[in-house]
Amino acid sequence: MSRQLRDDKRQTILDTAYQLFREQGFDATSMSAIARMVGGSKATLYNHFRSKETLFIECMMAAAEGHITSIINLLDSPDVDQYAMLRNFGASFLSFVTSSHHVAVQRLLIAEACRSNIGKLFFIKLKALRVHVEAFLSQLMTSGMIRSDDPQLAAIHLRALLEAEIVEPLLFQARDDLPEEKEILIAAERAITVFLRAYSPDKQA
Repeated sequence: MSRQLRDDKRQTILDTAYQLFREQGFDATSMSAIARMVGGSKATLYNHFRSKETLFIECMMAAAEGHITSIINLLDSPDVDQYAMLRNFGASFLSFVTSSHHVAVQRLLIAEACRSNIGKLFFIKLKALRVHVEAFLSQLMTSGMIRSDDPQLAAIHLRALLEAEIVEPLLFQARDDLPEEKEILIAAERAITVFLRAYSPDKQA
């Protein structure tokens, strides 16, 4: 099988599995059902993904990858000042994590985390992506915009602040409506303001 055909097959498996996982959940979706919809055998699936857990994680990450890449790219805009980059990143990140798609993915992951190692696998994937944010915050520390500290911890704090106002009510269905752009911008601005105050150069640890 050529590389292109293999890549096309892999993408078909991901698209099909993602649809079934979203509709039925992890437990109710079998590799046999995915194979039937794809039009092949379970052996074909296992040639691409070593387990159903691995396939599930790859589905969730593949669905989010394009959005995450575009958000991370906002941290590398040479014609934009550092504060604007941080603000734009915050608003884009919050827009993504409050989207109906991502909220559905988060609910699936939380539901399955206690019954398998899916949550742990996904967390490891997210840690690999967080290094881009850590690198940007290191630049802010070097430039003196924020105080010198552990960039990994700073990235964790930034994410927590961005998610503080809106994400939890959506995850627990305490609100039915998705936030509009204006609400996202205001929440992101408040989070960035608190973050910059907490990491002010005048507050050296």
